Amino acid sequence: MLLVDPGLYIGTAADLNDSQALSDAAVTHILSVDSVDPAPLIPDGGFRRKWVNVLDEVTSDLLSHMDDCFLFIQEAVDGGRAALVHCQAGRSRSATIITAYIMKRYQLGFTEAYHRLKTVKQDVQVNLGFEEQLCLYEALLCEVDTSSPLYKQYRLTKVMEKYPELQHIPRELFAADPAHSSSSEASYRCRKCRRALFRGSSILSHPVGEGAPAFGHRKSSDRTGEVQCTSYFIEPVQWMEQVLLRVMDGQLLCPKCSSKLGSFSWCGDQCSCGRWVTPAFQLHRNRVDEIRQLNVQK
Repeated sequence: MLLVDPGLYIGTAADLNDSQALSDAAVTHILSVDSVDPAPLIPDGGFRRKWVNVLDEVTSDLLSHMDDCFLFIQEAVDGGRAALVHCQAGRSRSATIITAYIMKRYQLGFTEAYHRLKTVKQDVQVNLGFEEQLCLYEALLCEVDTSSPLYKQYRLTKVMEKYPELQHIPRELFAADPAHSSSSEASYRCRKCRRALFRGSSILSHPVGEGAPAFGHRKSSDRTGEVQCTSYFIEPVQWMEQVLLRVMDGQLLCPKCSSKLGSFSWCGDQCSCGRWVTPAFQLHRNRVDEIRQLNVQK
């Protein structure tokens, strides 16, 4: 068990057996980041405990837990006590959560925060998946905003990793069908039948790609250097649910008039700007119209 920051220790599952060391360190909060149910402490000692049940695998999701873990640790630190964060070996999962805590507490980027931890515990080594999540946490300004396009895209990739056969897609990943709900937000409708398809908040924006050079592997002679996005890449909407189950890719048709709107691919697709988007649910701009409500002054 090593002190990483005032009031914060990193350790292993074995450290839970040393009640004297926990007491001497004034530990009151124990955060277990492990796939093994942490055993009750004997004696109990009145500890506050939190268990994040994850495997040390690149496909595991720790990003979604980072803010909650920060608050749990902060509760101990602000109370003048200490928190112990542990996994089995104290090298990957616990190191990921502690790095996220340092990033958020001191407003640091991933590289600097991780370096701080490594100066204390040189054998820490977060797996590649957790490293990518910490970089995304930095991009999210250390705030897990579930409405952020970055986070939505991340959640979609996790579905593909967790359910490779796509036999189950959590319903919460589907945006509400704008045809069955009201909102002042801009909506996008089928150009042919005017059926509402998605709202502005469902658009998953991406950095513009490098244009024609990105398509160098193709033998298309009509590519120009102009960089533009000719499709909207969006999160799945409820009307797509049955189409996406158990299918890796296919067409997206209007649920009312069946005209072709675009396509989807869980493995990703390339935007006309050259950027690769994974997974990709794209509707062609020339097949939909943007509808905005006007504020009429009386």
